[in-house]
Amino acid sequence: MRRFACWLLDTGPVLVLAVIAGAGSFTHIRDTAAEHGQTGWMSWAVAVCIDLTCVMAARERQRDKKTGKGRRGPVSWPVVVLSGGIVLSLAANLQQAAPTAWGWITAATPAGAFLLAVSMLERRASPAAEKPAAPEPAPADDPIRAAPTLVDYARRLADEHRAKHGKPITADALRAHLGVSDQLASDLLSTVRPRGRETTA
Repeated sequence: MRRFACWLLDTGPVLVLAVIAGAGSFTHIRDTAAEHGQTGWMSWAVAVCIDLTCVMAARERQRDKKTGKGRRGPVSWPVVVLSGGIVLSLAANLQQAAPTAWGWITAATPAGAFLLAVSMLERRASPAAEKPAAPEPAPADDPIRAAPTLVDYARRLADEHRAKHGKPITADALRAHLGVSDQLASDLLSTVRPRGRETTA
């Protein structure tokens, strides 16, 4: 419940702004369409098409950023669609304005606020790009993962030692030959020992 309250306090104002601004912009577009021959349900359809086009393009632009698809830069297809929707929305809003500077400003306010609200909601909805986890380094004492060629060389030394002395090589002897740590020598010995036993079979 507390988490929901925090989300509501954080996102609620933006949602309210989006609804109110969208309704204002929608009304201006609908009235403009009706004045230019698109009467009845068509005026509503025109308004829905323009506003939803802006929302859809904003979502697609965020999806491209998240997935890395689409053309990067300021001229991607979603940006072109969004720009066209903005131009149509502002044009319809300004058409309903009184022919004064403040008339244009106040008429354009719903469209601008709606687009800002949509961009904020999209920004919040897009998860922050997760930093790819760095590959786990191979442990220095893991001979197989650290250096396969070292294992092959240790195995060859073990085979030569058994052929020459008739007994398995010791960890100390392997360490002296390879110049590695005691731990790594022991790990290498446990890795190559089965091969050594197979040689004497």
